[in-house]
Amino acid sequence: MSSAAINTSTKPELAPHTAVVATSNLRKSFGKIEILHGIDMQINPGESRALVGRNGAGKSTLVGCLTGVLAPTSGTVSFQGQAAPNVNDRRAWQNHVACVYQRWTVIPQLTVAENLFLNNYPRGTFGVVDWKTMRDRAASILEQWGLRLSPDKLASDVTVEERQILEIARALAQGSRFIILDEPTAELERREVVGLFDRINKLRNDGVTFCYISHHLEEIYEICDSVTVLRDGKKVADCPLSELPRPALVEAMVGSAVVARSRHGSGASINDVPDSGLEIKGLAVAGKFEDINLAVRQGECVGIAGLAASGKEELAEVLAGLIVPEAGTVKLNGKNLPLGNVRSMRDAGVGYVPRDRHVEGIIPLLSIAENITIGINNRLGPAGIVVPKRQEDEAAAQIRDLAIVTSGQHQPIGELSGGNQQKGMMARALIDRPKLLVLVSPTQGVDIASKEALFDVIAKAQRAGLAVLLCSDELDELSICDRVEVIFHGAISTSKERGWTDHEMVAAIEGLGGKK
Repeated sequence: MSSAAINTSTKPELAPHTAVVATSNLRKSFGKIEILHGIDMQINPGESRALVGRNGAGKSTLVGCLTGVLAPTSGTVSFQGQAAPNVNDRRAWQNHVACVYQRWTVIPQLTVAENLFLNNYPRGTFGVVDWKTMRDRAASILEQWGLRLSPDKLASDVTVEERQILEIARALAQGSRFIILDEPTAELERREVVGLFDRINKLRNDGVTFCYISHHLEEIYEICDSVTVLRDGKKVADCPLSELPRPALVEAMVGSAVVARSRHGSGASINDVPDSGLEIKGLAVAGKFEDINLAVRQGECVGIAGLAASGKEELAEVLAGLIVPEAGTVKLNGKNLPLGNVRSMRDAGVGYVPRDRHVEGIIPLLSIAENITIGINNRLGPAGIVVPKRQEDEAAAQIRDLAIVTSGQHQPIGELSGGNQQKGMMARALIDRPKLLVLVSPTQGVDIASKEALFDVIAKAQRAGLAVLLCSDELDELSICDRVEVIFHGAISTSKERGWTDHEMVAAIEGLGGKK
């Protein structure tokens, strides 16, 4: 298809009751295992439909069928009343639907304009790329849809918020007016989430239709009109959100009423353990934070909250040995920690779970056992040679203790659900029997059941006497903490004991919560 065929000014005209996308008795099997069981669904023009369900419910498989990545085993997919294209006709699918994934899919080394027209650059004489036409068309698309980005800006220089804008703009440039958003706010702070929702609403007014996938149920109620709930590959609810309050939505997802988790900590009494643990004095990292003073006792879970640029994650990276601070000292159980060396920090008793398991955590093609034990290979055999039996024994204990669901410890971790991958990262941090556990958004991108399981792992670590430092801006994660320290503009501005309200915490994170 030539670049001239891309229409940057005309919105699609649909009959008032024509569904943008519809499925009828959609089934998908892998081998003898049926994953989707007869899904009937339709999404109308300008609608924002939530697609929710626990990990393994079938959401990814359904999205694969809706985007032409997977061919249904039986049943149909249709767009605007017409049968979906052949799965091999990628350009035809792009005219109908695009999916903006949680992970970055643009090419950092290319400009915004180059990413918008990737594999479809406008050509001039002798087939040479017409750079001026490409920039002009990119500027027109960005302006038309109210997306404030320079066509000449390198994708590597865009912010996380701008990255989401670029992903959506690329879908629009390809001709898609039905966009699937897969966990679009996972890396955004609250201010950026509000901005994204504002843009989604404006695009809906211009005829763009959205399917919104998120584990953050509060966001579903902010941005969506309706919801489809999948459980075990079946559609169990499909209705306006106004007809499904949050308790009923959670019940639909998990299959039974969920008992609200009491936010009363691990059950361990901090007074029952020695008054030692983590002690930070005068810690500073240029441009990130300064004069951080903090203590976390054994058996205590302390939250570090703040906006994306507050410095909270850099604090965690100092404790992991990834960043060398400019000033300050860090002690663990009375001993100075060897800052700036990952191996030495692990050996000194620090376990670390990074924020993004896909980028900083898992090695997808290695087995769950190899991923769990990769940090202790030096003790699994002589001269650094791993003895398989030792590795298997160590991994088996962690898989059992953390209830990791896998077909076997040799299964590649990339094949596991997000919740079980995250448990694998937690197992890697715990396998060295640390004294301090440093966690960054430890339940990000997992379903409700996996989140509860990970919270149980943290509580068990506290009962075992570990000091836990949990860096997050997710209120549900922070609510398990005994105390939350809020970092604003690189300094601890507020301290909140257990019992804070959502309003109080959000105000503190946004810099409106007053001083300590």
